[in-house]
Amino acid sequence: MNRVVHFEIHVDDTERAIKFYKEVFGWEFVKWEGSPTPYFMVMTAPKESKEAGINGGLLPRSASIPTKECGSNAFVCTVQVESFDATAEKIKAVGGVVAMPKFAIPSMAWQGYFLDTEGNTFGVHQADVNAK
Repeated sequence: MNRVVHFEIHVDDTERAIKFYKEVFGWEFVKWEGSPTPYFMVMTAPKESKEAGINGGLLPRSASIPTKECGSNAFVCTVQVESFDATAEKIKAVGGVVAMPKFAIPSMAWQGYFLDTEGNTFGVHQADVNAK
């Protein structure tokens, strides 16, 4: 089965958002120096923690957000899969669309984003140390 393994918070002001989440939840933020765009790893628990949960990322927003009255504006969850390409074909075959094409997270994985049939964004992640 494929599990949600990562979340992302898209923000307008990274410093303001980091301050907010640190103060509210006590999360730690580590700037990822290898990223082509500003990206902060979100540590929701210490690395050795046995608590259930996942860590995530925080990055500048790439598109406008809906109005506050829309009822939903959420974190983006990423699902880990065995094959990015096979999963992308399944998504498209059942009505999903590509939101951001497949790209390499160098030496880590293949990543991309899709919209489901309801317009919700989600990520797909295939671990691959040879991704370039």
